[in-house]
Amino acid sequence: MIVKILRKSETFSGVGYNSNKMEKDKGELMLVSGFGALQGLDNLRPSDYINYLEALSSRSSKTKYPQLHVSISCKGQSHTKQQLTGIASEWMKGMGYGMQPYIVVFHSDTANAHVHIVSTRVDRSGKKINDSFEKLKAYQVLNRIMAQNPAEQYTKDTREVLAYNFSTRPQFPMLMEARGYKLELKGATYQVYKFGQLLGKVALGEVDGRIAVYEKNKTRIIQLRAIVERYRALHSGEVFPVSKPLPGGAAGPAFAYSSKLAEVLHQKFGLQLLYHGAPGKPPYGFSVLDHKEKMVLKGKELMNIKDLIVPITRNNEPLPEKAVAITATPNEDIRELNEAILPFPQSEPDASKASAWTADVEKDQNEQSGATTFLSALEDLRLDISGDVDDEQILGPTRRRKRKARTNTR
Repeated sequence: MIVKILRKSETFSGVGYNSNKMEKDKGELMLVSGFGALQGLDNLRPSDYINYLEALSSRSSKTKYPQLHVSISCKGQSHTKQQLTGIASEWMKGMGYGMQPYIVVFHSDTANAHVHIVSTRVDRSGKKINDSFEKLKAYQVLNRIMAQNPAEQYTKDTREVLAYNFSTRPQFPMLMEARGYKLELKGATYQVYKFGQLLGKVALGEVDGRIAVYEKNKTRIIQLRAIVERYRALHSGEVFPVSKPLPGGAAGPAFAYSSKLAEVLHQKFGLQLLYHGAPGKPPYGFSVLDHKEKMVLKGKELMNIKDLIVPITRNNEPLPEKAVAITATPNEDIRELNEAILPFPQSEPDASKASAWTADVEKDQNEQSGATTFLSALEDLRLDISGDVDDEQILGPTRRRKRKARTNTR
């Protein structure tokens, strides 16, 4: 397995290079990650991804070469395109790019199967991601990924998941799927797959055994209510559909929902909000995976879904921003989304940038060109508010019934 960090570039020519491969049926878009609401739109063009990456990169005026363009290849056809995509995703996490916007494109025009990754070196805070000893680290991360034994990793992951505090059967598959597994219930057994390979089975009796000893952590629930209340006043809870890309760049059917609030809570506190609902319809509920305290909560234990997904309000009035209709004109959709997500002027890439698409890429014939999901290091949450915040302080009506002043004025 070989990883190559390709020539640095002031532009995101790697997007155009890979788009050209797809137009010639020599490439397939396998993964689009971290582009937020942009992923919910159809008929995206290369310039849409470029605009997003350029807008994010412009937050750092000191970064002259913002593009990250990488190829990961195997010997011959020893790995499938799905396996290479999984390895690419894990590699990005290991290199510190897991929360960055990036695309993964599989190339099928050489003897060695390989994928290309294109992203930006500037994170959402405007800081350049550390690239010290980058080429050495690239192989250290790749070797660590490839050294993982899928069967051993499955055993480890299953053991850790069964140590979580959860109260229903569906919550067990939620936890496993968050680690990249796919589960099928057959009879009284969950069959667990990754990259199409059956790795093991978990008996329903074992899952029910964990449910039987479930204990609700009321103190933690109060803490999480306070956290969500605080951050939903700063980041919009309005949901947008997330879809898997189809070959050629078109968006596939929506398979999940996300929101800016959900992204921030995951990044800062290791809280995963999983929205439940049919495609094209508003979510009817949600669940919370609390990886710090190793427990799963029903969303209604924190707040009503209708309160969670409302846009940010100012002085109790909705902000002028609104969700973009998926059926609107694609170009107008994308411009409005970019302006809402990244407050920078959007423009088409100029001709000089377009002509440079292939300038920084070595020829494919010179390229020598299974993994598990692990969470990025989470910011430690040292928030002891159990003595200051209780249900009544968050739920104003209860205080009014006790003739106390309402402290929640939002």
